[in-house]
Amino acid sequence: MDHDRAPAAPRARVRVRTRARLSAPGSPVCTPDWLALREPADHAARSGTLAAALDERLGTHGTVVVRDLGCGTGSMGRWLAPRLRARQQWFVHDRDAGLARRAAASLPVPATPVVGTVADIDLTGTDVVVCSALLDLLSAVEIGALVDACAAAGAAVLFALSVTGRVRFDPADRDDARLAAAFDAHQRRDGLAGPDAPDRVAAALGRAGMEVRRETTPWRLAGGSAGSRPLAEEWLRGWCDAAAVQDPTLDVDGYLARRLTAPFAVEVGHVDVLGLPR
Repeated sequence: MDHDRAPAAPRARVRVRTRARLSAPGSPVCTPDWLALREPADHAARSGTLAAALDERLGTHGTVVVRDLGCGTGSMGRWLAPRLRARQQWFVHDRDAGLARRAAASLPVPATPVVGTVADIDLTGTDVVVCSALLDLLSAVEIGALVDACAAAGAAVLFALSVTGRVRFDPADRDDARLAAAFDAHQRRDGLAGPDAPDRVAAALGRAGMEVRRETTPWRLAGGSAGSRPLAEEWLRGWCDAAAVQDPTLDVDGYLARRLTAPFAVEVGHVDVLGLPR
């Protein structure tokens, strides 16, 4: 997931073998290979309707200052910038300097890399704050502080691809529910918002006096399709790793063996949230 949150303090937890190839359970560090693998699915899932509503609000006069938090390699900017008609100046924030520089160089509009965490940002003069797949890595307090800072700056927000905890497989497996429950518990570790993030941020935006709109934006992956098999398999392995960290009694190897030896489809729930100053 794209993000810029500092690692949580280590916890005593039974070690499990990492089955995912491009990520580690609970790590705030995303590899460029993982971000590249998920980018087509992210672009297909994000809400064009909410982007259009943001564009309508911004109009075409003047230069719009946009800050992308937890920018990763710049996927959100590559998707959103062409959908906004206004002239744009982007600031791409990430805790990883290499990712921030890479993101800035890849955008089709002027962009400046900024190294730091969400807590470090200064929103003075900012018109829009965006992020993608970030909010589940923040606590309720951090989400509230971010929304308050956006409201104080008079900035619109578009927070994309926050996980909801909804995972639906076809065909179903007897252990789907146990894996899903363990994964959601892992997402909520140490007070993180996890799958509660969309509801928390929407509520915080409403309290801040913003007009709030939200849309479901699920990934739809086919584990039997050559096109989406690599992402479906890597996501599944990472999902299982996180569940196993949370509940080491799960037979994750048996589950993966059943899943990976037959075609499957999975819908992974996300929500996009738009907040517009009234």
